[in-house]
Amino acid sequence: MSRPVPAVLACLALLAAGCGNNEDKPAKPAKPTKTPAAAATRQGGCRKVADPGPKKEPKLSKPSTRLNPKKTYVATVATSCGDFQITLDAKRAPKTGGNFKYLVSKHFFDHLTFHRIVPDFVIQGGDPSGNGTGGPGYTVVEAPPKDLTYDVGVVAMAKTQTDPSGASGSQFFVVTGSGAAGLDPVYALLGKVTEGMDVVKTIGAVQADQQGTPATPIVIESIRIKTS
Repeated sequence: MSRPVPAVLACLALLAAGCGNNEDKPAKPAKPTKTPAAAATRQGGCRKVADPGPKKEPKLSKPSTRLNPKKTYVATVATSCGDFQITLDAKRAPKTGGNFKYLVSKHFFDHLTFHRIVPDFVIQGGDPSGNGTGGPGYTVVEAPPKDLTYDVGVVAMAKTQTDPSGASGSQFFVVTGSGAAGLDPVYALLGKVTEGMDVVKTIGAVQADQQGTPATPIVIESIRIKTS
């Protein structure tokens, strides 16, 4: 999805500010090659790393993969601030999870960044352009559960305001606070953080400007999925 990073209500006014590749970032309710060299020092629990810069968007075919609801899929997200795990929701979001698994199998997320950090709201990453406008070159759509609420730890996919409900590419966001609780259930569900929420909170505490751009790079070193 080619998406500016709209602020979702401030992008709904934020979605407006900034999710990419046609994946708008969630907005706050008004009423998401080389391994960067790590330095020995840490800032706020994160290693100081070089910004990997934008990545050329790969030419990928749109997948038809779906997760098996009888299996468990756990994604380990290794970052410059530590690791956390996302258990994909294979029952309620098999198509969205299947797309994420496909991208992981292509090492799509390796050496990308969390390009958007909004306190008490979300951290957002998965954009090869690094600024909220990139994605895999295609969009998948899966209606989110009608009872979905974006509670702390929920992981969902970013989209633009003009995309249909449940649209996603590669940009995902992790809810870090109550600021996302009022979002309408239009962002495709991916899963929930089941281990390492302290790491997510550390990333969410990194200083960022008004657009959510972090003052120092937060790198996704790799994402790998184990199936059981």
